[in-house]
Amino acid sequence: MGPRPSTPTSKRSARRAPSTPQKIKTQNPTPGKNGTRIPRWKYDAVRAAPIPTPLTMQTWDPDEYGRHARFVSDLGQPVVDLLDPKRGERVLDLGCGDGALTEKLVAPPAAAWWRSTAARSRSGPALERGLDARILDATALGFDGEFDAVFSNAVLHWITDPDAVLQEIRCALVPGGRLVAEFGGAGCVASIRDAFGTALSERGIDAEGANPWYFPTGDEYRTRLEANGFGVDMLSVFPRPTPLPSDVASWLEIFAQPFLATVPEDDRPDLVSEVRGLLEPALKTAGGVWVVDYVRLRTTATKLS
Repeated sequence: MGPRPSTPTSKRSARRAPSTPQKIKTQNPTPGKNGTRIPRWKYDAVRAAPIPTPLTMQTWDPDEYGRHARFVSDLGQPVVDLLDPKRGERVLDLGCGDGALTEKLVAPPAAAWWRSTAARSRSGPALERGLDARILDATALGFDGEFDAVFSNAVLHWITDPDAVLQEIRCALVPGGRLVAEFGGAGCVASIRDAFGTALSERGIDAEGANPWYFPTGDEYRTRLEANGFGVDMLSVFPRPTPLPSDVASWLEIFAQPFLATVPEDDRPDLVSEVRGLLEPALKTAGGVWVVDYVRLRTTATKLS
């Protein structure tokens, strides 16, 4: 993260874990994607690989995100502390967003890279912060032993092929490199998913088919990490009720676009209003603050040789 050192670094080898990882049941599995390794001199030509729906329906507005969802990066400081980056380390920030959290990692020389599968339009704000931000597909990064650590906050639940991204992270790390990540765990925003299930079923629509998120249990993700060549140093799943800075309707419009896209555009305000009404008894406090039922999965893992 931050401008790359101008002195070329030596190429370090990285061995992949077994190419056929253990098959694990997931909440919403999708077909795997096999990314082609990309030489360093071709990075500037990288474009996002096609991704399956519903993620193609999720777009990001940096201004709206900054007004209504800044808590995502603000609450990422414990993950930065867990990373504890050292001066001289090369760190890959997988899913740097607008770079607000990435800036906290700039003190040690590092490189921030941007995953485009869920947020193609937000690389601009990160570049404006002076970060080395690129648009890449997290399931086809193309790095080969170039980073001491991979850091990721609130991103991995948007990638519904977890084995593919873990393989790419493993390849990006030097032997003994570490992954430090936090994302949604089992039960995250369950009330919102249930409310969409109710509202969409009344319209004859299967909400699960629009679910864009991967929220694993701790046991499932530990097994995935180990199957993809990582030793798990720490893994915990914990509730983190999260107060919103504005009405939950803004949250729905920013984060739940795949659900909203199941109905015609003219009908979406009514769907938001209905879901909001279903959520109000459970998520709105007596003081008028909306508190969403977030659950986080936090982990540190080491690449095994």
